[in-house]
Amino acid sequence: MVNSPNSNNDQLSEIEAERQEAAEATRLMKEKTQTIEKELKKLKLELQLRKNLAVELEKQKKLAAEANESAKEKARELDKLLKKQKLEVQLRKNLADEMQKQKEIAVSAEKMALEKKNEIESISKQLSKYLSPQIYHSIFSGEKKADIVSQRKKLTIFFSDIVGFTEITDTLEAEEISSMLNFYLTEMSQIALSHGGTIDKYVGDAILVFFGDPETHGVQQDAINCVNMAIAMQSKMRGLRNEWGTKFGLREPLSIRCGIATGYCTVGNFGSEDRLDYTVIGSQVNLAARLESIAKPGSILISFDTYSQVSSEIQCDELDKVSVKGIREEVRTFEVLIEKKTAQNIEKIETNNIQLTADMDQIELNDIKEIEKFLKKLKTNKKH
Repeated sequence: MVNSPNSNNDQLSEIEAERQEAAEATRLMKEKTQTIEKELKKLKLELQLRKNLAVELEKQKKLAAEANESAKEKARELDKLLKKQKLEVQLRKNLADEMQKQKEIAVSAEKMALEKKNEIESISKQLSKYLSPQIYHSIFSGEKKADIVSQRKKLTIFFSDIVGFTEITDTLEAEEISSMLNFYLTEMSQIALSHGGTIDKYVGDAILVFFGDPETHGVQQDAINCVNMAIAMQSKMRGLRNEWGTKFGLREPLSIRCGIATGYCTVGNFGSEDRLDYTVIGSQVNLAARLESIAKPGSILISFDTYSQVSSEIQCDELDKVSVKGIREEVRTFEVLIEKKTAQNIEKIETNNIQLTADMDQIELNDIKEIEKFLKKLKTNKKH
């Protein structure tokens, strides 16, 4: 069978159409394939992202868990620290309270101690008036103890009393006697202390002083100091001669006798366990008392032992020997020359009609006023 040209054309058209359809289908298939591939890639990417996200989320979860655990640990440490700080704060508060209490106790104790100290000082000052300053300081400094002990030492002993004191007391009231005696003892005691003497005791108007204990400058210097003290006392009594009448109503000025002896004595605490007296005993004490009793009013009588220590500096005249109870041989005695001791300060004015002698160490303002009155009177009489 022979096909006609139209038939071939139709076939060709159909083939072409099928080819085009196939091509179109292929194109569409490619487009779909590309779309699918894109979707697959997109899905793969999403899957990878999800996988990465899951991994990241797991990491973050672990980190969060670790952070949470760390936070809990930190919280526990912080809690411990807070508790510790609270405890420290409480301890500090308790310590501050305790310190405040201790401070208050210390202040109270210090105040009490100060009060006790003032009380002791007050009592000590009162006690000091019953002791010689040297003895007082040696006891309170701890150098000496209040025990019944004594020792032998070479001392210089001084005795003095007021001449005619018994007769004087008969003419005065008790208050006048007390005032006069206290004034006299104060003046003499100041001189004794200024020369380094240890005041042993007062027996009425009598004074006992010794040199060489508890402080000493050597036997010779102790003796010289003692004699110079006696000279100063006699000079002071002369300087006070115008005051006894004006202050105490005495008709005659007071005068004193002094006796001094040097030698070995026993010095220390004597008495009982309850009552002690720091004093000196021995034959030299008796000798000083004996010399004082026989000395002339206003004079100083010393023993040979004292004279041998002071003769290089102090002028003396030898007097008669005396007998003393307790001493086998008679004792040589010497009178201290007070006037010659002060002769260097004597000034004299002498003319054909006038003679004037003045002791420059002893002259007082009243003496000068009397001289002025005398000179004024002379001028007045001369004019007439």
